[in-house]
Amino acid sequence: MSTLMEDDIKRWTAKRKTALVLEIIQGKTTVAEASRAFDLQPSELEQWVEEGKRGMENALRTNPLDVRQQYEKKLSDLQEAYGEAMLELRARKKLASLLGEEDEK
Repeated sequence: MSTLMEDDIKRWTAKRKTALVLEIIQGKTTVAEASRAFDLQPSELEQWVEEGKRGMENALRTNPLDVRQQYEKKLSDLQEAYGEAMLELRARKKLASLLGEEDEK
């Protein structure tokens, strides 16, 4: 691991997270290796990598979004996904009732 990474990290600052995410993106380490080395959940590291990629993408835009715009876009995307999931759930329930299957709940 990089010299920026101390063996006994008590607090993950943005600078430390960035250094680790860059090492993962550059292929110097893997999520699994970093997870074991720093006693972190792989899902947490994967989230850091995704957030880093989103931040990098935004930073490289011609007109970067500010924090509020990023939040509103993410909220909008989540609301859209929720709506789609609800439509699918309703369609499945309707199909089940048409096929004569009863919902156990």
